[in-house]
Amino acid sequence: MKTNGSKTKRSVPKRVTGTDWVKLRRMSPGRIGKGIAADTDAHATDEEFWKSAKVVMPTPKEVVTMRLDADLLRWFRQQRGYQTRINAILRAYMQAYESR
Repeated sequence: MKTNGSKTKRSVPKRVTGTDWVKLRRMSPGRIGKGIAADTDAHATDEEFWKSAKVVMPTPKEVVTMRLDADLLRWFRQQRGYQTRINAILRAYMQAYESR
């Protein structure tokens, strides 16, 4: 911790993004293609995919204050995008309840 007079400042670790853009710019198109081919989550789309595709516009979010168990929140915060994930889980619950 660093101190500045009577105030204490905590150093915040630098967040690492998922893409190393400098490394990617140095890669050849062939090497990029091989990386995509090796990625089990990357799937090519075909005409059939696009026939049923829908444009989904994001809805505005509202800021709320809510009490959650500390261990639950710690578990969600282990990965980036935890608030989006919590939102998706709540939406799935809502949709399951509405379909009854």
